[in-house]
Amino acid sequence: MQDVAQPSSAPQMKPKPVVYKNSSELKKRLWRNKWLYVMLTPGVLYFIVFKYFPMYGLIIAFQDYKPYQGITGSDWVGMKHFSRLFTEPDFLNILVNTLVLFGLNILIYFPMPIILALMLNELQGSFFKRTFQTIFYLPHFLSLVIIVSISFVMVTMDGGIINELLSYFGFEKVNFLLNPVWFRPMYIIQVIWREAGWGTIIYLASIAAIDPGLYEASRMDGAGRLRQVWHITLPAIRGVIITLFILKIGSVLDLGFEHVFLLLNSMNREVAEIIDTYVYTAGLRQGQFSYSTAIGFFKSIVGLIMVMLVNKASKKMGEEGVY
Repeated sequence: MQDVAQPSSAPQMKPKPVVYKNSSELKKRLWRNKWLYVMLTPGVLYFIVFKYFPMYGLIIAFQDYKPYQGITGSDWVGMKHFSRLFTEPDFLNILVNTLVLFGLNILIYFPMPIILALMLNELQGSFFKRTFQTIFYLPHFLSLVIIVSISFVMVTMDGGIINELLSYFGFEKVNFLLNPVWFRPMYIIQVIWREAGWGTIIYLASIAAIDPGLYEASRMDGAGRLRQVWHITLPAIRGVIITLFILKIGSVLDLGFEHVFLLLNSMNREVAEIIDTYVYTAGLRQGQFSYSTAIGFFKSIVGLIMVMLVNKASKKMGEEGVY
C-alpha cells in the first residue's frame, strides 16, 4: 500500500511587509479600504473602552483604596495586598480548586469539540448534518442559569429523573447537589453540554477548507475513514487546534464567576470555591476593592505568562503560534 497523501508541510514564504514611499500612497490605500476600517471601528472601540481604559484602575491594587477618596487620594501601600493574598490560609485550597477545574476543562472539554466536528464531518447528507449541528448549537444560547436549573431539576432528591431511575433499579438515591464528590463531574458535564457544539464551528470551517483531492488520493491508496481522519483531517487542522489551545491556556485562573457560583453551596464550598468566587466574596460583599483588584491582577499576570510560554513552546515544535 502506498503512503497516504498528506498535506504539504513545506515551509511557506512569509509575505514581505508593505512599505509606503510617501504619505499619499498610504492615504490612497486607507481611502480605498475605508469601509473595512468603518466595520473595524466598533470592535476597536469595544476593546479601548472595556479592555484598555479600565487598566487604569489596576493602580488601586497598590493602594488602600477608599471610594470617597478616589484613586488619586487613596494611600499607597505597595505590595501589601499581594503579600496578603499569598499568606491567606485559604489561598492554596482555592488555587488548587481553580487548577483542578481548569485541568478538567483541558483534558475533557477541550477535545470534545474536535471529536464532535470530526463526527459531524463524517455525516452523509446535508439535511442530517444541519439538523445535528443545530441540536448541538442550541444549548450555547441558553444562559447558565437555565442550564444549571435544568440540571438541578434532573438530579434533585425530590422527584429528579436521575434519582428516580436509580431508585427504580434498586440503587440508593444520591444527593448530587450537596455531595462535594459530585461537584466537579456536574460542572464539566454542564460545560460540555453547553459549549461543545458551539466550539465545533471553527473546526468545521477548517475541515471544509481541506482540499478534497487529498481524500480522493487517499481512497485510491486504499485508506479507510479512520486513516483519512488521522493522516489528513487532523494534520490539516493542527494549527487551529494549537492556536485555540494557546488561547485556552491564557484563562488558566479565569474560569468565570457565574457557573461555579450557581453550583456553590455551604456543603461543597471546600472543593467549589475558586478564585473568581473568592474575588466576589472579598471584593463586592466585603468591600475590599484593592485586595480583589490585586487578585485579578495576579490572575492576568499568570495568564499572560502561560500564553507566552506555550506560544514559545509551539514555535519550537514548528508551529506558528498566536504571535
